[in-house]
Amino acid sequence: MSKNNIKLAKTVIGFYAYLFVVWGFYRLLFQFPGALEELLFKPVVWLLPLYFIIKKQKIQLSELGVNAKNLFQVIYFTLFLGFLFSLAALLVNYLKYGELNLGAYIGEDAFALSIFLSFVTAIVEEIPFRGFIFSQTNKILGSEFKANVLTSLGWVGIHLPIAFFDWRLDPISLAVYLALTFTFSFAATYLFARTKNIATPILLHVFWQWPIILFR
Repeated sequence: MSKNNIKLAKTVIGFYAYLFVVWGFYRLLFQFPGALEELLFKPVVWLLPLYFIIKKQKIQLSELGVNAKNLFQVIYFTLFLGFLFSLAALLVNYLKYGELNLGAYIGEDAFALSIFLSFVTAIVEEIPFRGFIFSQTNKILGSEFKANVLTSLGWVGIHLPIAFFDWRLDPISLAVYLALTFTFSFAATYLFARTKNIATPILLHVFWQWPIILFR
């Protein structure tokens, strides 16, 4: 591994470790109201350090997938996989409740706000993970598959705090949730590598997040 790749690897690992520790302690110790968290606190924690990293490393936004490439593929892939995600989550929802309990965690009055927050969350999380961590890990390793697996494992790790400290899932529900989380990440990363457009995982994230809400 070249010196540049070693330096880049340290940057990627350091950024992920920062997210894991800071976000984990935030989930454990205190939390802001949902809208404030997603619109203000999370963007500051997740995107501000990334801004300084890409500025220092002179990484172009196009490397993070911030472009208008392959828009037809983006729409096609996200609609197709979003449909499959929904079917899988509806099946889990039915198995858990014995019926389709679609309103368990969705407040009708806050539906529009919830959709908006879903897009904000997707943007804030996907740019660091798919855009930066995966793309740079792929550059370091020279292997899309290995980079995808590592990124997806990291994605699972970053979602452990909410499963433990917020939702307090039982062991079976936790195992299913983590399996779905890894599956989503692997699929989203794979398609991001195909389209080179961050809009792909962002839209998939939104399609994935709502079935996960139904699963809970």
